[in-house]
Amino acid sequence: MYENYPLWFTFLTRLGFRVILSPPSSRDIYTLGIESIPSESECYPAKLSHGHVMWLIQNNVKMIFHPCIVYEQNETPDAYNHYNCPIVTSYAENIKNNMEEIQRDDITYIRPFMALDNREALVVRLYNEFSKYCTIEKKEIKAALDAGFEEYERVKQDLQQQGEAAIRFCEENNRMGIVLAGRPYHIDPEINHGLPELINSYGIAVLTEDSVAHLGKVERPLIVSDQWMYHSRLYAAANYVKTSRQLELIQLNSFGCGLDAVTTDCVNDILSGSGKIYTVLKIDEVSNLGAARIRIRSLISAVKVRNKRGIEPHPVSSAYEREIFTKEMKGQRYTVLAPNMSPIHFSMLMPAFSKSGVNFALLPDPDKSAVDVGLKYVNNDACYPSILVVGQLIQELQSGKYDLNNTALAITQTGGGCRATNYIGFIRRALEKAGFEQVPVISINAGGLESNPGFKFNYTMIRASIQAVIYGDVFMRCLYHMRPYEAVPGSANALHEKWEKICIQSIEDGASMRSFKKNIKGIIREFDQLPIRDIKKPRVGIVGEILVKFQPCANNKIVELLEAEGAEAVMPDLSGFLDYCAYNANYKHEFLGKTKRAATISNWVIKFLDLYRSTARKELAASRHFNSIAHIDELAEYAKPIVSLGNQTGEGWFLTAEMIELIKTDVPNIVCCQPFGCLPNHIVGKGVIKELRAAFPDANIVAVDYDPGASEVNQLNRIKLMLSTAQKRLSTATEQGHRQPQLEAAVSQAAE
Repeated sequence: MYENYPLWFTFLTRLGFRVILSPPSSRDIYTLGIESIPSESECYPAKLSHGHVMWLIQNNVKMIFHPCIVYEQNETPDAYNHYNCPIVTSYAENIKNNMEEIQRDDITYIRPFMALDNREALVVRLYNEFSKYCTIEKKEIKAALDAGFEEYERVKQDLQQQGEAAIRFCEENNRMGIVLAGRPYHIDPEINHGLPELINSYGIAVLTEDSVAHLGKVERPLIVSDQWMYHSRLYAAANYVKTSRQLELIQLNSFGCGLDAVTTDCVNDILSGSGKIYTVLKIDEVSNLGAARIRIRSLISAVKVRNKRGIEPHPVSSAYEREIFTKEMKGQRYTVLAPNMSPIHFSMLMPAFSKSGVNFALLPDPDKSAVDVGLKYVNNDACYPSILVVGQLIQELQSGKYDLNNTALAITQTGGGCRATNYIGFIRRALEKAGFEQVPVISINAGGLESNPGFKFNYTMIRASIQAVIYGDVFMRCLYHMRPYEAVPGSANALHEKWEKICIQSIEDGASMRSFKKNIKGIIREFDQLPIRDIKKPRVGIVGEILVKFQPCANNKIVELLEAEGAEAVMPDLSGFLDYCAYNANYKHEFLGKTKRAATISNWVIKFLDLYRSTARKELAASRHFNSIAHIDELAEYAKPIVSLGNQTGEGWFLTAEMIELIKTDVPNIVCCQPFGCLPNHIVGKGVIKELRAAFPDANIVAVDYDPGASEVNQLNRIKLMLSTAQKRLSTATEQGHRQPQLEAAVSQAAE
């Protein structure tokens, strides 16, 4: 809460609360909450928050205010968005689900999801929240909030004035200043480990990024999707530093911060392109500053050499002019390559996308060589899916199979607060490094993120794409359920191949509703009649980050692994994720001040999807072997007791809901697949496992990280350990099932 401390302190005191703060961060605070930290790979600031909450509880504080801020104030209207970091947005959820002390009856833990960019909606949100605990009027909330924002503005202006004064001092005295840039919590001495004092000891002034950002202007568009408010401020500060002879910039980067794979590249571009020296210091709970001291000394020496040579800053614009996919490129002239994110779905999605009049081509299923290529062209702190996707695309362009002057790439974007929205930036940066600058990249999204005149949605394409997704979902439900039990080896795969060809042909022929319904019925009924063996195997659900979950190369072929180990894999639907993305607009309208129109449109999208799913729902419900498709409202109700529906970054609350749905449909064994350091999954994946086990004692859940450097042996051992527990439970249940009739017969005989 460092950024908004003046706002909330003033707000609460004006309402008459006595505000008690936990002490400054320290190693003792960290140790105090260490037992409740659910994920070792999350950032140090997140880990420290456990200790701060524990200190408050131990010091008899009964009411704790820990707001979850989704949208910050919109300081930069020309940026794409103004999200908060996914960890900052919802970390109170991890405290609630993992700290047993917070669940005591005498503790009130107030953790509403809110947005600071709509004052009117914020008043309503705070009134509805605080009126639960005290008698208060809405006008009191408004007055206190207005006072809080006024205090926030005063503090901000004070910081800016001090920054300007420090710059004048450096210029008048020919002194060097360093902008020590990071996030608000990096001013915490325990988190920055005394770096400001260390830099001061060399006679150098230290400034924060928010004390100079107002002096800089970001030249847009950037190669990245500028969607996080703190980062917009960081880019502005870097743009000012590149014009100043006196100032340099050092960026602080907390280990485990996935977003900084985006920001470090961008700040490097801004500074290095203008002749400045870019320095980044990665910090975590280790307080040894030996390496940092060496980096700082190296920067000081390099600046002295540059100044001695009389080299002046030469600011260069950091704006990025992307290659646009034009109308002239549309049709057979250009081939548009798409990464194979889910083989079962994308084999049918490509002919559906081609209904837009664009010649789409699906890349082959990647292998580990694509990861090696990705590591050459993508920041190694980027998440595993981005490395795999970029590697797959660059590898194909390097193959020599395509005329690069008539080739484009395509990638889907949701536009949410996850770093996945920046995959398109990773791709463009990789294209530049690889020498393929002329290749356009098309963003396939429903949020208007980018426009490409040569690619437009049309009704035929949308209809065909929905059919392709539902075909894929039905195939996963039927194929994965029947293949482990098939009486004739290969019969399930053969049936899948037969119907896949029929579905592709149907899409190419126009994707009529009549043909679609006929195919859905045929698929389900033929799989339902497939001869199978009368045996029982443990059922294992697969959830997690969307690409790692569906892409066999990304998850080391987990479906094949489970089947080889004697289990049945259960994969939730892709169309459910589309539901989730649309459904979120309702929460944003009700609690975050977003428009009712967006919610209405989103609900129509869900109804449209349900129109196409209705046949599958009926057929699956009537089948002997398959479970039907849950409604999104039902899934939301599953999630609510565990996490707030305000968790909308990445897979958000939907990931938790999928796990609960699996447990409720007799799939208690679950593998939660996530990229190493996936910020949303710290909250809604690993972060909910303890609470799920408490709510569902039979839940047998294992979280598995996937990354270029992750040990496959370790992954395999974790999955096998989960399977061992699943097999034992199944054997016990089977034995009890066999004994029950014998027990009933014995009881009956004794009674006679």
